[in-house]
Amino acid sequence: MTQVTTRPRGGGRPVGKVLPGDARRHHLALVLQRLFDAGPRSRADLARETGLTRVTVSDLVTELLANGIVTELGPRPGVRQGKPATLVGLSDTAPVVVSLDLSRDRELRGAVVDLRGTVITSQTTTLTEGEAAVTEVLELGAALRQAATRPVLGIGIGTPGIVDHAGVVLQAPNLGWTDLDLAGRVRAATGLPTHVANDANMATAAESAFGAGDDAGLLLVTIGHGVGGGVLVDGRILSGPLLSSGEIGHVVVDPAGTTCACGNRGCLETELAVPVLRGADAAGLARAGRRLGSVLTPVVTTLGIADVVLYGPADLLDGPLLEATREALAHQTLPFVAQRVHVRVVPLEDELVLKGAAAYVRYRELGVV
Repeated sequence: MTQVTTRPRGGGRPVGKVLPGDARRHHLALVLQRLFDAGPRSRADLARETGLTRVTVSDLVTELLANGIVTELGPRPGVRQGKPATLVGLSDTAPVVVSLDLSRDRELRGAVVDLRGTVITSQTTTLTEGEAAVTEVLELGAALRQAATRPVLGIGIGTPGIVDHAGVVLQAPNLGWTDLDLAGRVRAATGLPTHVANDANMATAAESAFGAGDDAGLLLVTIGHGVGGGVLVDGRILSGPLLSSGEIGHVVVDPAGTTCACGNRGCLETELAVPVLRGADAAGLARAGRRLGSVLTPVVTTLGIADVVLYGPADLLDGPLLEATREALAHQTLPFVAQRVHVRVVPLEDELVLKGAAAYVRYRELGVV
C-alpha cells in the first residue's frame, strides 16, 4: 500500500510514520510542558496529567534529571498517609539560551536567558550592515557563550526582514542582507543549535509566553531601526506562504514620500522608524501615529484582534503617537471593534526579542511552548 503523506503548513518534512525517537521526544515535551505550566509535580502527578504510564514518566524524568533540566525538590509539603511523594521541578542550573536582538537602531543587543525567560546577563555592541553585521553577530554570540556559567541549549536570533523556516534571511533591507543563511553561518562557527526568525515574531512569542499577550489574538508592532509586525491568532504565530505576515513597515502610506531601504517610496517605515521619530515634535509623532493606525485598521478588523502592542522606546511611543494610533483605529473601523481593541505600549526594557529568541529555541529544542 502506498503511504499518503501531507505537508504541514509553513514547510517542514512530510508527516508519515511516527518513529520511536519522535514519540519519545513528544513524551518528553509533554512532561516538560506540564512542569513549565503547573510547577513542581510528583511522578504520579505527571503520569495522571499527561496520560502517560508511571513507568514511562519515571524513565523520562530520569533522562531529564541526567540532562540537568529538572531536579528533585524533596517530598511534597503537608501531612499525608504513606510515603510522601517526591516532587520534581525545573532546575535552577538548567541549560540557558544565547539570544541576539538585531531589531534596534544600529545596536546589537545580546543576552544569556534562562528557560523561564529571565535575562541573566546582557551585552550591547554596534550593529552595522552587510558582512560586517554577520561578523558582529558572531563575535557577540561568542562573547555571550563564554559568559554563560551553565550549558547552552542553543542560540536564538531575532532579525528584521523575511526569514524562512531554516533560518535563512531572504531579505532584510536595513541590514543589506539577501538570501543569507544566518542560522547556518552561526551554527558552523559555534557548533550549537541555532534558530533564526523574524524579530517581531519572536517578540510576539515572548509577549504570549512570558507577558500579558492575548493568545486568542495579538498584533505586535516592533519600532526600531525599522518597523515590523507579528501576528498571533488562536495561539499560533502566522507566517503565511510568503513568510511575510506582519511586514507592515513596507506598506506604502505616501507614494510621494521618502525613498525606503526596500526601494519603494513612502513606506510606513520612513515615517515611523526610531531615527525619524527622534527628530519629530509632538505634531510629527501624532502624524506618525495616524499613519500607523490606518495601516493597522484593516489587519485588526480582518483578523478580529483585540490586543495591539507597540514595542519600542517608550519615550517616543507613549504619548501623542499612541493616542493618535488609538484615535485612527477608533474612527476607521466598526464601533463594535473599536470599543474592544486595546492598544498599549511595551517598552524596550522588557527585552521581548531576546526573551522570544529564548522561547523559540526552547520550543525547537525541547518542544515546550
